[in-house]
Amino acid sequence: MDAVLLAGGKGTRLGPLTTDLPKPMIPIGGMPVLEHHIRLLAQYGITDIFVLTGYLGHRIEAYFGNGNRLGCRINYIQESIPLGTGGALKQLENRIDEDFLLIFGDVFFDIKLDDFISFHKLSKGVASFIVHPSDHPYDSDLVAINEDKQIISFLLKPHKVESFGNLGNAGVYMLAPKVFQYIKASSMSDLMKDIFPAMLDKSEKMYAYRTAEYLKDMGTVDRLERVKKDYSSGKTEKLSKKNKRPAVFIDRDGTLIKDVHLLHRTDQLELYDFSASALGKVNQSDYLSILVTNQSVVARNLCTISGLKNIHDRMETLLGEKGVYLDDIMFCPHHPDKGYIEENHQYKRKCTCRKPEIGMIQQAQALYNIDLEKSWLIGDSSTDVQTGYNAGIKTILVRTGKGGLDGKCFQPPDYFFSDLNEAADFILKGKQVLENTILQILKGLRFDDKMKIILVGGLARSGKTTFIKCLQNRLQIQGIDSRLFSIDNWLVGADQRNDSMGVKDRYPYNQIEKDIFLFIQGKLIIGKKYDPYSRETSRSGSIQYKNEKCLLIEGVPALDIKGLRDIAHLKIYYCIDEKERKNRFYSFYRWKGFTEAEIDCLYKKRMKDELPTIKKTRKYADIQIINNSIKLSREL
Repeated sequence: MDAVLLAGGKGTRLGPLTTDLPKPMIPIGGMPVLEHHIRLLAQYGITDIFVLTGYLGHRIEAYFGNGNRLGCRINYIQESIPLGTGGALKQLENRIDEDFLLIFGDVFFDIKLDDFISFHKLSKGVASFIVHPSDHPYDSDLVAINEDKQIISFLLKPHKVESFGNLGNAGVYMLAPKVFQYIKASSMSDLMKDIFPAMLDKSEKMYAYRTAEYLKDMGTVDRLERVKKDYSSGKTEKLSKKNKRPAVFIDRDGTLIKDVHLLHRTDQLELYDFSASALGKVNQSDYLSILVTNQSVVARNLCTISGLKNIHDRMETLLGEKGVYLDDIMFCPHHPDKGYIEENHQYKRKCTCRKPEIGMIQQAQALYNIDLEKSWLIGDSSTDVQTGYNAGIKTILVRTGKGGLDGKCFQPPDYFFSDLNEAADFILKGKQVLENTILQILKGLRFDDKMKIILVGGLARSGKTTFIKCLQNRLQIQGIDSRLFSIDNWLVGADQRNDSMGVKDRYPYNQIEKDIFLFIQGKLIIGKKYDPYSRETSRSGSIQYKNEKCLLIEGVPALDIKGLRDIAHLKIYYCIDEKERKNRFYSFYRWKGFTEAEIDCLYKKRMKDELPTIKKTRKYADIQIINNSIKLSREL
C-alpha cells in the first residue's frame, strides 16, 4: 500500500517558526513531525511513500533522502506552482493504481492504523475519513454521518449553526484511485472545499471512522505548544487504541442535561451549568467520555432515529461552543413493553442494550479498547447504578435529575455526589488524594488476629462517607476483610423527632454502643437502615461477626460516644472548609425537597447544636484530616 504525505503548505499561522523551515519539519520531541508520520507508517508495514512538497521542499528532501535509514522508499514531487491540496494530489494520478493512505502534514497523530485500514476495506467506499470530536469545532471542518457511518454532508469552516454533530475532519484518509477523476489537472483545488463535496454530489460512498485516539492540528502556535506538551508527557502514545484506556460513562437526562420527561425535541434540551466544566476536566484527562442513554422515545414513536440524532447534534453543538466534547454517544432506542397503538413496533422489543443491560458498555469497550476495571459510570438513577454493577464498573450516583429516587433497582452506588462536576473532580483528583492519605494512615496499623477498630467522626456533609468507602476499598485491595457500620443507621426517624432534640438525642448513644459491642462479641444483632430521603429507619436483617479483620465505624458523633472511643485502635476526625461543607449541606437538603427557607433554618440550628458538640470531639482524635491533609494528634 502507498502512503501520500501532503507537505507543501507555508504554515503562515505559525509566524516566524516557518520562516526558514517547512511546517511539517517543525520538531516535536526532537524529531520533525513528518518523521513521526513516516516512522508510524513503517510500524504498520507501509513503506512506499510519496511526499508532495512545495514551500522549502528541498529541506525535506535533504533531511530524509530516499528513506533507507527509516526502512522505507520515499519519492518526492515538488510543486512548481501551488495548486492546493487537490491539485497537488492530482500529480500522482498515473503513479497510484490501488487504494492509498493520505495524510496532511500539519496533523500530529498516534493511532492504530491497521484498524482504520480494515474499516476502509470493509466499508468498500471510495473514501474513508478519520473523524474525531474536536475541542474547537467552530473553526474545524465537520462531517455528518448516518447510522451506517456513511458521510451525508460537510460543514466547512467558518460556520455557525444551531445544530451539527461534533465530528471534526482529522486530515487522514483512505482513498480509492477514483478520486483522481474529480480533480482537474493543472488547476487550483481544495480536497475539502471542492473535491469531496463534488464526490458527495455524485453519490460516491464515503465513510467516517470515528476514533478517540490522539489527532491534533498543530498549525497554530498555541496548538503546536499543546502538542509538544502532550508528546513529552506521553499522552499521544497513551491514547492510542493499542493501549487499554479507562472511560467515564455518563448518563444523559438528569446527569449531563436537565431532566425532561420523554424529551423528544431539540427545544426541550438544556445543559446543566456545570456540565461543560465537568466534561472539560474529563477531556483533559486520560479518560474517555462516553454517553450511554436509554431513549425509548423512539420506541414510543415520539421521535425518529433521525430526530434523536438532531437532539444529540444540538447537544454536541452546545458543548462544542464551550470547547468540550463527548468521545462517543451510545443510545438504546428500544422499550420492552408492547401493545400500544401509537408505538413504533420496530423498536418495541427486549434487547441487550437497554440499561441496566450492558450492551452499550460492551459496544464501547469493543470500539475503544476500554479498561472496564478502571472505568466509572455516573448517573442519576438506580438503573444507572445497576448497569455499572452489571458491567463491573465503579458507580457514582448524583443528586440531580432523579437523584436515585426512581426505585427501579436496589444496588447501592459506590459513591454519591451532588452533581456531575463533583463526581468528575472525585474521579480525576479527589480519589487519588484520599488514597494517598489512606496509605499514610495504614502505615501505622498492623493487622493481626485481633480485629482492628477504626472510628471516623466529624460534622455532617464533611466527606466522611466517601473517605470511609475509599478506606474500605483500600483494605480490600490489601486483602483485609472489613465491616462498615454507619452510625446514621441508628438515627431516630423524623416522625419521632421534635425541635428540642439535639445531636445526642437524634443518635441513641447507648443503643449504638450496645449493638456494636454485641457484634464484636459474635452475637447476632438486628441491622438497621436509615433512608436519608424519607428520614425513616427500618430493619435490614440480622448481622453477625464473620472473622473480619477490621471494623470501620463512621458517623457524625462517632468520637463523642465514649464506649466506642475506648475500644477503637484508631480515631479519626474528618473536616473540610465550612464554606464547602455548607454548599454540600444545602445541596443535600435540596435533593430531599426542602425549601431554601427550611434549609436556612436547619443549618442555623445545626450550627448551634451539632457544631459545638462535634468540634469538641477533635481532642479525642489520633488523626485529624483537614481538607485531606493529615494532622497527627499522637504518634501511631
